Amino acid sequence: MKAMILAAGRGERMRPLTDHTPKPLLPAGGRPLIEHLVMALVQGGITDIVVNTAHLGEQVEAVLGDGSHLGARMHFSLEGEALETGGGIQRALPLLGDKPFLVVNGDIATDFPFATLTTLPIQMAHLVLVPNPQHHPRGDFGLDGAAVLDGGEPLHTFGGIGVYHPALFRDCSPGRFPLAPLLRAAMAKKSVTGQLYEGFWMDIGTVERLQAFDAYLNARESS
Repeated sequence: MKAMILAAGRGERMRPLTDHTPKPLLPAGGRPLIEHLVMALVQGGITDIVVNTAHLGEQVEAVLGDGSHLGARMHFSLEGEALETGGGIQRALPLLGDKPFLVVNGDIATDFPFATLTTLPIQMAHLVLVPNPQHHPRGDFGLDGAAVLDGGEPLHTFGGIGVYHPALFRDCSPGRFPLAPLLRAAMAKKSVTGQLYEGFWMDIGTVERLQAFDAYLNARESS
């Protein structure tokens, strides 16, 4: 299975840190955020990795290179101006191939076992949901067994980890567009599965959460 890390965002909530450093390269535990994700994917046996870039993307390319120092084979999808999640994935499809592929938000931290996703049967999508964090108490999607629902109770938060079939993007035109409407349309056809993951997960969306992740890693290193 190939994977894609979404790394094209501007990181507005992290300014001024992201004015001169792209969000994926902000450090935590002595490493750029994106390296933690690459290492986790490699540990799960996923070594072909695509990274989309826009804001200060040349810095991301310079740090990751061909990925060999992390045990990965790195490819880059250059956007110039960020295309949102849906548009970014659609643009990268030639690099991702014709089989289901994993997509991970570049601003999360988690110990999710990515290897468990590599053998799942995929209709249109499989989403990893997490318990609602304090900053997103209402959640996004419901679960009925393995089926993901656009509604219901309780709602869980989309964890920024998903496996997608290329057919999900079949009717999309190139350009900037979000992913959520595609997922909701597929949910209406009962072709999206999912799971609730209750292990370690963080959305590194603010300076405070970046500092919290850094403290978490340093505490784990010293224990």
